[in-house]
Amino acid sequence: MQHTETGAVADGMRIDWDVPVPMPDGVVLRADVFRPEVPGRYPVILSMGPYAKGLAFAEGFPGGWQRLVERFPEVVRGTSARYACFEVVDPEKWVPDGYACVRVDSRGAGRSPGFLDPKSEQETHDLYECIEWAARQPWSSGKVGLNGISYYATNQWYVASLQPPHLAAICVWEGAADYYRENTHHGGILCTFHEMLYPWAVWRVQHGVGDRGLRSAVTGEPVAGPPTLPEATLLANRRDVSASVLGHALDDAYYRDRSAKWDRITVPLLSAANWGGQGLHPRGNFEGYCSAASTQKWLEVHGDSHWTHFYTDYGVDLQKRFFGHFLKAEDTGWTAQPPVQLNVRHPDRFELRHEQEWPLARTRWTRYHLQPDGCTLSTEPPAGRAALTYDPLGEGLSFSTAPLAVETEITGPVAAKLFVSSASADADLFLALRVFRPDGTEVLFQGSNDPGTPIALGWLRASHRKLDRERSMPWRPWHSHDEKQPLVPGEVVELDVEIWPTCIVVPAGHRVVLTVLGRDFDHGGPSVRFPGMTYDMTGVGPFRHDNPVDRPRETFGAPVTLHLSPDRPSHVLLPIIPTKTPE
Repeated sequence: MQHTETGAVADGMRIDWDVPVPMPDGVVLRADVFRPEVPGRYPVILSMGPYAKGLAFAEGFPGGWQRLVERFPEVVRGTSARYACFEVVDPEKWVPDGYACVRVDSRGAGRSPGFLDPKSEQETHDLYECIEWAARQPWSSGKVGLNGISYYATNQWYVASLQPPHLAAICVWEGAADYYRENTHHGGILCTFHEMLYPWAVWRVQHGVGDRGLRSAVTGEPVAGPPTLPEATLLANRRDVSASVLGHALDDAYYRDRSAKWDRITVPLLSAANWGGQGLHPRGNFEGYCSAASTQKWLEVHGDSHWTHFYTDYGVDLQKRFFGHFLKAEDTGWTAQPPVQLNVRHPDRFELRHEQEWPLARTRWTRYHLQPDGCTLSTEPPAGRAALTYDPLGEGLSFSTAPLAVETEITGPVAAKLFVSSASADADLFLALRVFRPDGTEVLFQGSNDPGTPIALGWLRASHRKLDRERSMPWRPWHSHDEKQPLVPGEVVELDVEIWPTCIVVPAGHRVVLTVLGRDFDHGGPSVRFPGMTYDMTGVGPFRHDNPVDRPRETFGAPVTLHLSPDRPSHVLLPIIPTKTPE
C-alpha cells in the first residue's frame, strides 16, 4: 500500500481513513473515503451506521461471510474483499466505475465519538449532515446516493423524510421503516431481536472499546477506538435499548421519531424486499414502495439469505443500473425498468417476472374459511357452529385445504379474520401460512435469517385489536397500537391479523395450511445453530417473542378458543394470482 499525504493508494483506489465530518453541535464523526486514483469529481455512494466502518465482513462476521462466498464465489470475483464491510457496498466493485464510496461511523460507534443512540432523531440528522458534507467535497460531483442493507437501509427511509438537497437517489435493500410494527413489536407483541442484535453487532464496536476490541485487518487500528474507555463509561455513553422498548408498550412518539414519514419522501427510490425476511424486513419495503410520495420508485423482491443478492452479480447490476441513471445520467436501460420486479418463488426455484403495480391488479382475493370438521380450509363458510379450544403454548390448531387440483400462485399481502375468546384478559395470536407436499412433509425455505422458514407469518395481541379504519385495507389491516383493550374472559372478540406479504407457486397435489398458535412458530425439525450465533433456528430465526415481562404465562398461557359459524366467519384472505397473459 502506497501512503500519500491524504491517505493511501491501494487496489486501484485512493483511500482516506478517518476523515473528519463535523456536526453542527461540535461532535466530529469519522469517515473512510474510497475514490478513483484519477483526480476528478465523482458521484457518491454513502452509508452511515453503527457496525464499524473498519471491520471487514470476513473479520467481524466470519461465519456469514464464509457461507456467502462458498455458495456464491462471484461475490469475491474481481475484489480482494479486504474493504468489504458488513451490509455495505464493496468499494473495489464501485470505484472502478467512477464512484466515490463513503462510509461513516455513526455517532458513538466505531471511530466516531458521542452518545450512541441507535435509530434516533439525532442519528438521522447526522446522516443528513453527512450527505451534505459529501456533496461539498472537491472530489464529489454533488450527487449523493445511499445504499446498504438492513440498518444501512432503514436509516435511508428516515433521512429521506428530511429531504437533504443533495440526496439524489436511495437503494433501500431489506430495510424496515416502522420501528414499532417491524423492529420491536409484531402485532403489539414485544420481539426480543434487539436483545440479541445490539450486544452482538453494536455494543462490541461502540466508540471507546478500543484495544479491548477488534482491529482493522487493513490498517491495524482498533475499529472502535482510538480511546479505550472503562466499561462504566461505555454504558453511560449509550441508550439502553431494551429498557427503552420495555418502557414504551404502545406506539408513541418514541417509535414515531424512529419511523419513516412517507409523505415527506420524494427522492427516487429502489426498494428491495426479501420474501423470506419475515420478522423484520419485507414489510417496510412494501410499505415504502406503496406509500412514499416519490413519483419515481421501483420495487424488487427476491428470496434467499439476508445478504445474498445485495452482493451477487444480480444485485450489484441492479444497483448500478439504478444509480448510473440517477447519479451519472448514464443510459443504463433504467428508463425501461418496470415498476415491480419479482423473483416468483416455487418450491424448487425462482422465476423472474415484471409487474406494473403492487399489490397485483389481477389478484383474486379469496377467502378460505376455517372449518371445524377435520380442521379444513374451504371457500365456503361453515354451515354450523363450533368452538375449538387450544393450549396457546402447545401445538395450536392447523387448518388445511384439500390437495390442490391445479398449480396455484399466492403472491401479495395476506390477512386473517378470527373470532376468539380467552380464559384470561388477553391472548397472543401467532399465525403461520404453510405449504405441505403430498407426502406430508412441509415446504420450507431459506429465509433471510433462518434456513427453514414457512411461507408467511403474522402476529396480533388481542388487546391491540383496535384498527385505524382510514389506513386499513381488506388485505392489510392497520392496528393503531395506541391503547390496550383487555378481553373479558370468555367473551368473543373479532381480530383482524396482518400476515406479511409473501409469494409461492403451490404445485398441484400440495396443501396450503394455516396454523394458529399462541407462541412462536417452530417447524418441528432439527434446529440449526451457525457458528457465532447465540440462538437456535427453528423457523423464525432471531425474531422471537419470549420476554417474560411482556408475556406473563398466567395471561398468555390461558386456553384460547376459536369460534366458527356463519355469523362468525373466521377466514384467511389469500391473494390468488391468475396466470399472466403473455406480453
